[in-house]
Amino acid sequence: MNNVYQIGSGPLTFEILENIINNNLKLNLAPEAVERIKKCRDYLDKKIQDSEEPMYGITTGFGSLCNITISPDQLSLLQENLVKSHACSVGEEIPPVIIKLMMLLKAHALSLGYSGVQVITVQRILDLYNNDVMPIVYDRGSLGASGDLAPLANLFLPLIGAGDVYYQGKRREAMSVLQEFGWKPVRLMSKEGLALLNGTQFMSANGVYALIKAMEFTKKADLIAALSLEAFNGLIDPFLDCIQQMRPHPGQIETGERIRKLLKDSELIAQEKGHLQDPYSFRCIPQVHGATKDAIRYVAQVLLTEINSVTDNPTIFPDEDRILSGGNFHGQPLAIAFDFLAIALAELGNISERRVSQLIMGLRGLPEFLVANPGVNSGFMIPQYAAASMVSQNKMYCYAASGDSIVSSNGQEDHVSMGANAATKLFRILNNLDHIYAIELMNAAQGIDFRRPLKTSPVLENFLAEYRKEVPFIKDDVIMYKEIHKTVAFLDRISFDFV
Repeated sequence: MNNVYQIGSGPLTFEILENIINNNLKLNLAPEAVERIKKCRDYLDKKIQDSEEPMYGITTGFGSLCNITISPDQLSLLQENLVKSHACSVGEEIPPVIIKLMMLLKAHALSLGYSGVQVITVQRILDLYNNDVMPIVYDRGSLGASGDLAPLANLFLPLIGAGDVYYQGKRREAMSVLQEFGWKPVRLMSKEGLALLNGTQFMSANGVYALIKAMEFTKKADLIAALSLEAFNGLIDPFLDCIQQMRPHPGQIETGERIRKLLKDSELIAQEKGHLQDPYSFRCIPQVHGATKDAIRYVAQVLLTEINSVTDNPTIFPDEDRILSGGNFHGQPLAIAFDFLAIALAELGNISERRVSQLIMGLRGLPEFLVANPGVNSGFMIPQYAAASMVSQNKMYCYAASGDSIVSSNGQEDHVSMGANAATKLFRILNNLDHIYAIELMNAAQGIDFRRPLKTSPVLENFLAEYRKEVPFIKDDVIMYKEIHKTVAFLDRISFDFV
């Protein structure tokens, strides 16, 4: 069926994830995944029965309590207590798209067959997903070290009939929703609570969403930068391919090509110029935008490896007859990559605000502050302030979360990644970028209107025509925040696949 994706049928890709989320596909467990899960669970049950050696998190306590052995009749209670006690996420509620990605990524990781869970446990995760039963999880509480313990505990409370969920638009106790569907709470067996809570699915889900948005955002950034170049009466020379080939970073080459395509057959770019150079915020668009594209590609590779990995602990190897306690739950690969992505994205805002500033300075025949009727009107003076404020805030979010560590679990977990903090600040940066680029578009469109009757390229003229249906040329001062919000909404609706 085209509307169903089989979890465990193969590696996940960003294209698959986008298709699942955007088209609201249902999830089933692939038959081969069911067999892998059963095989691992059967091996673990036999191992516990035949072995007298302690196994971390399976027959012992957790963290610094790893030296305490648990009796066989308390193994299920141990796992249930783990989920309850670790459900400590706080802060703002995580949006449904992230909740669904967390469930999807966890189900995929468990389907690989190295975690020792029951089939019913994975199936119930998919039941919640498919029926839009959304566990309530908050955005703070994870150190990104023993996985995302706190948010994942909140996520999986409903499996055992605890916690709260959103269902059909209402906040409800999870147990009442389970009863409505005729689902019994899952009785967690040995290792299962640890398998659910260990892992990097909170970090990864946030990262997947941010990365998909960032990939799309680079197209938006290039288009709006091209409009600003036209409004500023800029030069095409810095975008010619021969220059990019002299420094052949892939992102730089790609950006130069995009700008040339966007400006093809433009009257504005073709007209004779009275200046030899443009400021760096225009001239260095290929280098700055291109470096961000290259950073996104690197982070995508790291994240793609992560979402197709086993990140809980211990790891069970039925074929090798081994149960190994390691550190695959440690979020350092993601933490460093997300900090890198934060810097790369923030720089897009940095250079955008500088273009906005150049456009309102009264240079190259444009009126100061792009005011149509100067005097009683301030025009586009203060939107630049707003952009500068958000650019400055983004610089704060470039603080390297991965450079921090706080000892936890009485010294047992003595180095943590802070990858969850690195992941969640990406949202704030991207939200600021949406508004910064909306302000740049407003300025660029206003500037181009002052260049009439000359036209930009057919592609950009069509884009501007659509935009002007939503946000008109500003002749006299208006309430600017409303125009900014309308521009953000316009950019969110428009597809940039043609870029």
